[in-house]
Amino acid sequence: MNRILVLGASMVALGLVTTSCGSTGGTSSSSPSQIASQMTLGGPAECPTRPFCQAGLVRVYGLHFKTFRPLDAGGPLTKAALDRGDIDLGLIFSSDSAYSTGKYVQLQDDKHLQNADNVVPLIKTSKATPDVTALLNEIDGKLTTQDLIALNKSSDVDKQDPDVIAKKWLTDHGYTSTSGSSTGTITVGALNFPESAIIAQIYGQALKGKGYTINFKLNLGSREVVEPALEKGDIDLFPDYAATELEFQNKGKGEATPDAAATVAKLNTYLSPKGLKALDPSPAVDQNAFAVLKSGKYGKYTKLSDLAGNA
Repeated sequence: MNRILVLGASMVALGLVTTSCGSTGGTSSSSPSQIASQMTLGGPAECPTRPFCQAGLVRVYGLHFKTFRPLDAGGPLTKAALDRGDIDLGLIFSSDSAYSTGKYVQLQDDKHLQNADNVVPLIKTSKATPDVTALLNEIDGKLTTQDLIALNKSSDVDKQDPDVIAKKWLTDHGYTSTSGSSTGTITVGALNFPESAIIAQIYGQALKGKGYTINFKLNLGSREVVEPALEKGDIDLFPDYAATELEFQNKGKGEATPDAAATVAKLNTYLSPKGLKALDPSPAVDQNAFAVLKSGKYGKYTKLSDLAGNA
């Protein structure tokens, strides 16, 4: 998910509001009668070319928007733009706690654009010792989608810091040891949205408890920044999202599927020659999702395919 992270991250949601106004970029070759042709889409700058974002909406749903406005990866800029009516549809990740407020309608992905964006640790092979691999796979096995929603609420609503949120999750799941004897240094990175930073903190604090020396480089940027940083050794590990990473590696060949294990197996065929490795996928999923403002002009729609209809 670049949180469109992804999100992969990851998962993203698009939101609709009553009015729309100017934008700073994007493509539009829409039919004048299509509902989407009257709408402004907002999301991260890379959305127009991402297979699970605007490019996927065009390919799978045939949606051609009036324009695109680059904002953030489902964060406060996107939500504020929806609220103001600056955009009509916004990308907000499926694990975002904002949906629980009832303010936004997450449009159903009824043609199954999104695939297995399960959380998965991406690590340099040289750092994936049996000890490190076992711990990270154990943690990811306990992380759930409901956990992601709760972790995001702690950040977005309760305004807690990622390290504090991570420490509580680890304590709640029995990771209290701080006296491990493992040695070595691991630098943990993160994409540019809170969920990524929180999971990175969970990984890092757990490894620190084993005895490792941990450095953090959080909020580095989009996948286009973080993945090369991993290849170059600027970081050793970061929490990723399986389907989005696979389509990033294969340049959008469409090899990701709803099967998380199969998606990660395919992903590792691309990572292995680079000295990288994806560990076991977590049950926790965060996909790109698209939402509308419930009280807005488009709030009556429930499915992405609705936007292909006549205005």
